Amino acid sequence: MHARMRRAALFTAVAITLVMALGGTAFAQAVGTWKLNLAKSKYHQGQAPKSTTLVYEAAGEGIKVTVDQVPADGPAIHYAVTANYDGKDVPVVGNPNADMVARTRVNATTTKLVNKKDGNILSTATLVVSADGKTLTITTTGKDTKGQTIDNVAVYDKQ
Repeated sequence: MHARMRRAALFTAVAITLVMALGGTAFAQAVGTWKLNLAKSKYHQGQAPKSTTLVYEAAGEGIKVTVDQVPADGPAIHYAVTANYDGKDVPVVGNPNADMVARTRVNATTTKLVNKKDGNILSTATLVVSADGKTLTITTTGKDTKGQTIDNVAVYDKQ
């Protein structure tokens, strides 16, 4: 009887540990600093920035993302946004292509991001962290505020 209870307790502990490890792995891998790898990225002509750095930090049940970008032309862009993975709009200040964003977790390695400006969806992005946690690929489609088509794949390396 005691052996059966011990086995059941051990099984439960191992199961909980696995669920926590697998569920938290991608999140833990996403936290950190990411630098754009232009050589691996694909942008429409004239849309590639000179550089972009993303900093991901844990923030309660969500994440805080700080973006520093040097565009191909124009002034540097800096903004930060904190959002949960609940699909609810949160305000973002400083992003020229969105005043609201919403994040949704698809699975352990994939997140969907919706960018809105003045209540209209301008673009959507799919963010995927590689299995080894060293690469973040962001595929963005839609329009920017100038009406230009966005169909980009940005590849980031973890620092």
